[in-house]
Amino acid sequence: MAKDPKPENGRASSGASRGGSRVPGKGSGGRGRTRPPTTVVTQQKPWGLIAAAVAVVVFAAAIIGYAVVQVNEANADKVTEASQITGLETFDYAAGQEHVTTPVSYTESPPVGGPHDGEWADCTGTVYDVDIRHENAVHSMEHGATWITYDPELIADGDLATLEELVEGTSGLMLSPYAGLGSPISLQSWNHQLTVDSADDIRVQQYADFMTYNAEFYPEVGASCENPLFITDPLVAGDGSRGTDAMATDAPTTSTPAAETTSAP
Repeated sequence: MAKDPKPENGRASSGASRGGSRVPGKGSGGRGRTRPPTTVVTQQKPWGLIAAAVAVVVFAAAIIGYAVVQVNEANADKVTEASQITGLETFDYAAGQEHVTTPVSYTESPPVGGPHDGEWADCTGTVYDVDIRHENAVHSMEHGATWITYDPELIADGDLATLEELVEGTSGLMLSPYAGLGSPISLQSWNHQLTVDSADDIRVQQYADFMTYNAEFYPEVGASCENPLFITDPLVAGDGSRGTDAMATDAPTTSTPAAETTSAP
């Protein structure tokens, strides 16, 4: 009697493996294994730093804008030629005016040129409280100085302090009272003069800035404004000359009385 055939051990094992023991998702008909959802973390923008940066930019822009406005306003008041100073008078005293030790009868008051003393008044930003000798002041203007004068009887309260602040310590400027001036304030340099009623008049600063040491307008470019003797012992209107022994003068001096000077406005 024949025996039933038995499957071979290897095949039985293989068949069982290919039977119903499929791993879900691995077969051809499965949907696949689902991954757990990934959590996405959104980074917050650094709003504090952004705000700080914007504030810095705005502040810098404001500073630059303010500086530009200030520069433009300052430049708007500056002059580039003498004719832009309203009311400026001009004269025609030639270079090389003689030095004298005698008084000079000047045509203009205050004078703006002509014969003058061999000693110049110190003009290194010097504030005088006396009516300095005019012949010495004219010499200073020949060296490029601006001589600012005021009438003590007419100048307004506070204007003298404004003029002193403008002049003091600024080389090329000097300030003094001038008896009988007839106007509150007068500014003069060689061959030029301007009268104003107030020290706050913008033309005062314009004149001081543009005319002082302007090589186009005065004869002795590069000459000194320093005279320590005149600071400590200033000559006043009506005084006599100290003569050639007072200091080293920059040109020959004569004791012959000078003729009355005139100029062509």
